[in-house]
Amino acid sequence: MATTTIPVGGMSCQKCVASLTGVLSKLPGVEKAEVLLEPGQATVTYDPAQVGEARLREAVEDAGFDAL
Repeated sequence: MATTTIPVGGMSCQKCVASLTGVLSKLPGVEKAEVLLEPGQATVTYDPAQVGEARLREAVEDAGFDAL
């Protein structure tokens, strides 16, 4: 397992946090996703054989937020 922290822009409330947590958690290979409104970041534990950091960042962008 690997862990990465992605700075996220564009979140303004707990609904944003819940939405992004759900999106990341549903990706194949993601074991755990923790999204924090402050400081605006997503920490994801994942299996690099199933999903890469680029795909995680893409999922953040696809959900309507900015992967910084």
